[in-house]
Amino acid sequence: MPQPFRPDKRALLAAAGKTIPDVIAAGLQVLFCGINPGLYSAAIGHHFGRPGNRFWPALHGAGFTDRLLTGFEDRELLKTNFGITNLVARATATAEELTTDELRAGARRLLGKVNRFQPQIVAILGVGAYRTAFVQPNATLGLQVDRMGSAALWVLPNPSGLNAHYQLPDLVRLFRELKESVGRSGCRK
Repeated sequence: MPQPFRPDKRALLAAAGKTIPDVIAAGLQVLFCGINPGLYSAAIGHHFGRPGNRFWPALHGAGFTDRLLTGFEDRELLKTNFGITNLVARATATAEELTTDELRAGARRLLGKVNRFQPQIVAILGVGAYRTAFVQPNATLGLQVDRMGSAALWVLPNPSGLNAHYQLPDLVRLFRELKESVGRSGCRK
């Protein structure tokens, strides 16, 4: 595992607007799609890198990984046939800094990635961002009626520690529902 790097305040400020490469390959079972990178993640160059982010514990607790990974190991997900991208590539301190236009443009870019890489399921991590980006103001968590290209579309809560509406046990339960759906006929390509 790469040596963890803890960015200081200067590194965090310098990370604004930076991007993180996608963790993506053809034919993934699930392509997780975050809203956009936070400053901490951009500073270290890895998805869901902030120690308080609950993505990795939720993923492990739901059975997607056999051990608890960290953001520094984000590329390990490809070995288990899962990947990560973002709706908006640029890093911000909070997702509230993103505009509606950016989120909607991100949805169009995501469709291009889905058409190119053909994941079985796309899981958007953030119901509010999903509602805005996909113009679905009444969307709820879980499997969506709409598809994205050939992929089933699933919405999960944002795992950021800033999202107090969902605690880790809630996230694990909701991520597990997605895990259990992988391969079912309703979620096939």
